[in-house]
Amino acid sequence: MVPAMIPESSRSSQHIAHDSVSIVASAEALAAHPSDRIDRWLARCLEDRETDPPLSRNRLKTLILDGRLFVNGATITDPSSPVKPGATYRIDVPEATPAIPEAQDLPLTVVYEDAALIVIDKPAGMTVHPAPGAPKDTLVNALIAHCGDSLSGIGGVKRPGIVHRIDKDTSGLLVVAKTDAAHHALAARFADHSIDRAYRALCWGRPIPPAGRIEGAIGRHPRDRIRMAVRPEGSGKAAVTHFRTVRAFNEAATLLECRLETGRTHQIRVHLTHIGHPLVGDPVYGRGRSAKLGGLPEETRDRLHGFSRQALHAAVLGFNHPITGEPLRFESPLPEDLAALIDDLDRVI
Repeated sequence: MVPAMIPESSRSSQHIAHDSVSIVASAEALAAHPSDRIDRWLARCLEDRETDPPLSRNRLKTLILDGRLFVNGATITDPSSPVKPGATYRIDVPEATPAIPEAQDLPLTVVYEDAALIVIDKPAGMTVHPAPGAPKDTLVNALIAHCGDSLSGIGGVKRPGIVHRIDKDTSGLLVVAKTDAAHHALAARFADHSIDRAYRALCWGRPIPPAGRIEGAIGRHPRDRIRMAVRPEGSGKAAVTHFRTVRAFNEAATLLECRLETGRTHQIRVHLTHIGHPLVGDPVYGRGRSAKLGGLPEETRDRLHGFSRQALHAAVLGFNHPITGEPLRFESPLPEDLAALIDDLDRVI
């Protein structure tokens, strides 16, 4: 008996690469495939259906971890969750990205480059590597054009040379490997937290105390797959952020320096939100959060509330060269939009 499947677009459910598909855990479906963890059960159901392209259990597990499985309107992010009899499961499968990103001649700010690595000062608005919804105009596309064949195959064809990343709307420094040896060495240094990274962050309000350590496991938000959140112990990845006040603008906003012990998705954004001081301009974690803005000119208040991205900049990057061992340290000045906002606050406070 084949489980009930409901296509959720005008395209055939046989071609689900760009679609959502619903599967009902009916009595017949559970009889055909006895109840098990959800990723295995869905894989068996879809195998019966012979979907094109097929969805393996590993692929389904990745989709679940990415928050793309829903049951009765709620998001499931645990691939080992049990199947609920009678429930309707919906799988959202993103549009496929090209197997090999294309080279694009996009402007790059190169801070340092040699045969083993390249350090880039990334502008806000540029995605690091191709992904569903952003198949081109990424840093990877630009690097392939800039570096040519030297990046081929390093770290995988979709993310050649990438050993860490920063969010699309975060500006600042990141290092990219140009050889396998450099890639492995840099990846090991990121894994053992021996890379020096410092960010400038403009947050709402004034953290008290002015410096501290934020510790809280980070995982997918239980109800919103776009967001990350501080999660109970055992349900997220350990994360630690250190912060200190660089400049407080009364009670309105504070410029912080943040240093990472770990490198989790959205870590600074999530941790600062967790302590009640989200980033100015953050569309996911801080949009609409106001602080004590009394005494500020209306124009300055409008600029704070209207800042178009999270006010976060990767300002310092330091590490020992993966081949020569030479200490390297790079600093990036605040980008024009963030510097202008801080200058405006300086003038009126």
